[in-house]
Amino acid sequence: MADVALIGASGNAGARILKELSDRGHHVTAIARNAEKIAKLPNVTARHGDVYDKDGLVALLRGHDAVISAVHFTASDPHVLIDAVRAAGVRRYLVVGGAGSLEIAPGQRLVDQPDFPQAYKVEATKGAEFLDLLKGVQDLDWTFLSPSAMFIPGERTGKFRLGTDQLLAGEHGSSISFEDYAIALVDELETPAHVRRRFTVGY
Repeated sequence: MADVALIGASGNAGARILKELSDRGHHVTAIARNAEKIAKLPNVTARHGDVYDKDGLVALLRGHDAVISAVHFTASDPHVLIDAVRAAGVRRYLVVGGAGSLEIAPGQRLVDQPDFPQAYKVEATKGAEFLDLLKGVQDLDWTFLSPSAMFIPGERTGKFRLGTDQLLAGEHGSSISFEDYAIALVDELETPAHVRRRFTVGY
């Protein structure tokens, strides 16, 4: 089992990833701004952390086998996060990505479409910038997992598809539950198949 540091452990995606990690027997340092909001689960140690405090993050991340980042792009700085992982000496870094940078056709990103919801545009653009930054990182074994367009609460079914840079869509549109997303992310942690690459998950 791995020793994993999870940044953003109390959020929508983070809480499901935390439960998936705990259920599979991994030891998790669960980090959030409000540590009291982190679920109390087996093998989980809740810690307060500030995503803008590089030195504080380094101290929290040091000694782990992997770091998972599940924080909003508009509420964090990718340079601080990447530098903290690097300074902590952790090589494996998994990022909960966004769907905006996925392509709906060759060279056409979802975030650039005229009907893309304005309310999510800044977050999606920041996510695309994070991915572009990671593509230049060669000293970390990073993975960026983009959800489908609709990233929502749901069921843990274990039935989903994986893709690369193209938005996945089915008869009911493009969606993935937080619960099934967590399965795909922890699968990647346990059996790396997309090192220094982005991939996506959807129904």
